[in-house]
Amino acid sequence: MAIFEYDFMRRAFAVGLLLAVIIPCIGIIIVLKRLSMIGDALSHSSLAGVAAGLIMGINPIVGAGAACIIAALGIEGIRKKLPKYSEMSIAIVMSASIGLAGVLSGLVKNAANFNSFLFGSIVAISDFEMILVVCVSFAVMAAFVLLYKELFYVALDERAARIAGVPVRSVNFIFTVLTAVTVAVASRTVGALIVSAMMVVPTACAMQFGKSYKQTVLFSIAFAVAFTVIGLFLSYYARLKPGGTIVLTGVLCFLLILLAKKIAASLAAIGNGA
Repeated sequence: MAIFEYDFMRRAFAVGLLLAVIIPCIGIIIVLKRLSMIGDALSHSSLAGVAAGLIMGINPIVGAGAACIIAALGIEGIRKKLPKYSEMSIAIVMSASIGLAGVLSGLVKNAANFNSFLFGSIVAISDFEMILVVCVSFAVMAAFVLLYKELFYVALDERAARIAGVPVRSVNFIFTVLTAVTVAVASRTVGALIVSAMMVVPTACAMQFGKSYKQTVLFSIAFAVAFTVIGLFLSYYARLKPGGTIVLTGVLCFLLILLAKKIAASLAAIGNGA
């Protein structure tokens, strides 16, 4: 356990575990709303915010957070205007974000600092960034618990939720802001280019086992925590990038689950035939 002798690794585990709890809470709502690609759009928006922050001399995560909130509200606004083509809103915002990030990145003097946000740098978290992660984590968990039923109803059917008396507009606004700040802080740890995978992969694994919404949430958190712990250990001892290792661990686990279920179904079919 020599890994825990280093302060930066203890900090990486603390931040990683906090994000492993809140990211699936956001991810399951995104998956149920059929907006799995929103993480990609916001992650590219965070890159534009990082570049703007570096240019203006402010903390990159603050810039990323502001850019993600603007992009998330933009997606929600376009989605309401074009309800039949909601996925178009993601494509439009992602295109604008990619273009803006490309232009602003050319104006950044310290390219190494900007590049660290592409694939994450969880072992280089500053005190300010750790405090920010803690605050965001508590805010997301509090909102998720307090709006548990409302988020579930809105995720399944907004029209039915509105008829049932759920304040859909307010709930969507709160969820949109929480998603934006979560992506912004996660871009520093797992990386802006792969943060969306952390929102979807644990949920995809959990859906193979969960029999209810509550079970799926708990399973997705458990999977995310496991991926983070295993990924950090592997990255430390194999000298790999932490963010990419965490995500690849999750993807490999998902493939193994699908393979195991296929084998189990084949064995069951053979047993029934016999």
